[in-house]
Amino acid sequence: MAQINFGGVTENVITREEFTVDKAREVLKNEIVAVIGYGVQGPSQSLNLKDNGVNVIIGQRKGGKSWDKALSDGWIEGENLFEIEEACKRATIVQYLLSDAGQITTWPLIKPYLTKGKTLCFSHGFGITFHEQTGIVPPKDIDVILVAPKGSGTSLRRLFLQNKGLNSSFSVFQDASGKAQDRAIALGIAIGSGYLFETDFKKEVYSDLTGERGILMGALAGLFEAQYNVLRENGHSPSEAFNETVEELTQSLMPLVSENGMDWMFANTSVTAQRGALDWKSKFRDAAAPVFKELYASVASGKEAARVIAEGSKSDYREQLEIELKEIRESELWQAGAAVRKLRP
Repeated sequence: MAQINFGGVTENVITREEFTVDKAREVLKNEIVAVIGYGVQGPSQSLNLKDNGVNVIIGQRKGGKSWDKALSDGWIEGENLFEIEEACKRATIVQYLLSDAGQITTWPLIKPYLTKGKTLCFSHGFGITFHEQTGIVPPKDIDVILVAPKGSGTSLRRLFLQNKGLNSSFSVFQDASGKAQDRAIALGIAIGSGYLFETDFKKEVYSDLTGERGILMGALAGLFEAQYNVLRENGHSPSEAFNETVEELTQSLMPLVSENGMDWMFANTSVTAQRGALDWKSKFRDAAAPVFKELYASVASGKEAARVIAEGSKSDYREQLEIELKEIRESELWQAGAAVRKLRP
């Protein structure tokens, strides 16, 4: 492992230079990796593994949209595309990439196939961490590992095809074989990770749920709405309000922050922007900190998991979700966004 300094704190990380794709292939050369689920992460992880020379098969319910997508992506029924039970039976490594709700309902189906010597791999710590609510308790004689890309499956595949990588965390929950860590790292490299950093299942799910509800989606969407509404209330046009709230951030500033850091961003703007941003940064931080603390406590207590399980198990969840998404989609803010995107050159 390479030692890297992160803001004064030294961490051990694993890069593709020290643990190469060739080494990953060697570790996985006798394995059959069954990717169970072909929704969010399944397509990208399986295709990247396949392109890196790993023996991959897909387990998916026949006849649904995900089955059809797998066929359209080049997987062949009876050769490397099977029903879930058959894929689990053939596999030595089961990558359990269904949604959290899907993992709960499918667990009784796959558990009998998790026989001694196999490996169960997750990309999210939810099922194991909240096992009292999910019922997901693996047999003791198998390896249980985690490889969690820090981003969407779409980004994982796109960056892989550009010969880049999306960073991932990894963890070993159960090491029955003595080789669990090598398998976790090999899978992490083979799915296209930029680098790997170590965590545990609980920390992964706590940080992930906080991030999704916070800065990655929930907080960002809320801040967009707040600023857009204030600008509109003060007479600014939808185009002006959207461009100053969303378009400039996503199309211009965030790519620069990603490339160079926030200090560079501050240093390379006008004095007017510098002074205002630096003066108001702490106000937003201090105002948001109590909300983030409340959020983290809710995640750690299991309340967020309970809500996810309760809502996700409702028979009409998809219909109710569409109502919520329709409200967002048809709001003036995101109608303005749709119009702006069409005007991009």
